[in-house]
Amino acid sequence: MIVTVMTGTVHGTMEDVTRAERVAASSIDALIAGVTHREPLDHSDGKSGSTIELVVIGGERYVLKTMHPDLDWIARTLGGDLWCWPVRLWTSGLSDDLPPEIDDAVVGVASGLGRNVWGAALLMRDVSPSLVPEGDHVVPLEVHLDFMDHMAALHGRFWGFEDTIGLLPLWVRYQFFGDGMVEAEGARDFPALVPRLVAQGWERLGTVDHPAVGPVLDLVRDSTPLVDALAATPLTFVQGDWKMGNLGRHRDGRTILLDWAYPGQAPATYELAWYLGINSARLPQSKADAIAAYRAALERHGVATEGWFDDQLALTLLGEVVLLGWEKALAGGAELAWWLDRAAEGLTRLARQ
Repeated sequence: MIVTVMTGTVHGTMEDVTRAERVAASSIDALIAGVTHREPLDHSDGKSGSTIELVVIGGERYVLKTMHPDLDWIARTLGGDLWCWPVRLWTSGLSDDLPPEIDDAVVGVASGLGRNVWGAALLMRDVSPSLVPEGDHVVPLEVHLDFMDHMAALHGRFWGFEDTIGLLPLWVRYQFFGDGMVEAEGARDFPALVPRLVAQGWERLGTVDHPAVGPVLDLVRDSTPLVDALAATPLTFVQGDWKMGNLGRHRDGRTILLDWAYPGQAPATYELAWYLGINSARLPQSKADAIAAYRAALERHGVATEGWFDDQLALTLLGEVVLLGWEKALAGGAELAWWLDRAAEGLTRLARQ
């Protein structure tokens, strides 16, 4: 079966790309047919509640990830992800167009699982020996700079991307840690740790004496002004979660990028801001230097940054505080101060829109 999807290419030109649509398996048994070994894995970096297993098929090791809103608080928060965006991405064939610098490791998917057929599963090659080790140690500068370059390669490859597949909408991204999630998970008595910390963090941020705090909390409640401003800037295709727990490096230098749970159309610097915010303790250079490295990489990959980059960056750094201000408030100190100062700069840019 053939489907046609509109997508961006490098240098921002648009073209029709015809892809072979892939078919999802209808059950986990079908997805892992021929399995000879299966055991649960402890994935301490995973926070969503999905289950991870090691399986062996034909003598090769694979990782099986099973997802369902009943298990995964993030899927419940995102609401519209009842058919699993990673599955939609894979079956559309869009992942075939990833730049050669990126390996998503996915070899198959299953959908229509569990209650209301809302669940799904991903089968991935076991790339665990090549992943960034868990913990808080700083990653090598060479590895980090490769991540910046390969992130830019991804964004350059899809520059001008328009979502016709039905992936994660931009406005939903800024609802991840909002009041709706806290209320819904609180009604469940916070079965997962992160939502409980989110509630505590927003409460603590409200006690911080900084001029950006009030407007940030207003955007947490209603991010529409920020989303509208960002939607007017250049957009691309993003993976959505470049945290170290999802990253690795093959011996040939390619970046392993796992857990495509939040793919969709978004500003390029959304991805950069998330990387800086979620990995702040592990960066081998300052945030300013990382931003400069990413911008230079975008230019190398054919994207001109003059005229839009500074505005978009300021807005997405503000957006990162709308997303992770709770976490920064719990950490406190210089990290919180840096992000609140960036939020203030972003609010000034937002007021000009």
